Amino acid sequence: MTRWLRRLGAALPWVAAGGLASVVTLVALAPAAWVAPQFARATHGRVNLVDPDGSLWHGGATLLLAPGADRSASTLLPGRVEWRTEFWPLLTGRVRMRMWQTDAMRNPITLDATWRGAVVSSGAMAVPASLLAGLGTPFNTLDLQGDVRLRWSDWRLFGNDAFGRLNVTIDSMSSRVSRVKPLGSYEAVLFAQGAGANLDLTTLKGPLFLDGHGEFGAASASFRGTAHASPEQQANLAGLLNLLGRPIGNGAVSLIYGDAAR
Repeated sequence: MTRWLRRLGAALPWVAAGGLASVVTLVALAPAAWVAPQFARATHGRVNLVDPDGSLWHGGATLLLAPGADRSASTLLPGRVEWRTEFWPLLTGRVRMRMWQTDAMRNPITLDATWRGAVVSSGAMAVPASLLAGLGTPFNTLDLQGDVRLRWSDWRLFGNDAFGRLNVTIDSMSSRVSRVKPLGSYEAVLFAQGAGANLDLTTLKGPLFLDGHGEFGAASASFRGTAHASPEQQANLAGLLNLLGRPIGNGAVSLIYGDAAR
């Protein structure tokens, strides 16, 4: 019995080393396709990584925006999202990834995740306004053009709760349904505060003026605002304003979307 225990004790380090080597090999060969579903699940199908290639350690994919589970109105961002994963943090139960977008992001961001939650570091991107069509109504109807800049603070995720700030600025926006070009420049600020989020829309420059406030939760989303044109462009923008909402007097229309429209 004692001899058997000695042999077992002598063999255990080799068994452990072999098991560890097998696990490391399995993780090292993990395909990039393992990463992609996590983004779709976390964003309820609105942000997706498609056509992944490479591995968990060094891979890439195309960024796709969709209004929800239905991808018929989705849009692809030119370029690729690429990532690198550090090995040693995995031994402590942490996933640390460095990510960037080849065409739209100057500086990479970091994803630091544990079983308790995740933190996405602050960053910025520049994308075409046509990409907003992937978010659904009313963006897909207006077919917007212009320059969109996104800036966000550190984004913290704990289960289904998110905390952070996202600034979206649209410069020199135009639309295929209006001859007035540009329509103006705008800023939307999204505050994520746990299970819900608030959105504030303001106009930086006209002649089309938009403003409003939205509230979003796990099972609801609503937005209320107004739109009006500068006096010299009221006649030219009347058709576009009628597409955006109902007249409420003085040349303005109401902007009501989501649950607020019920």
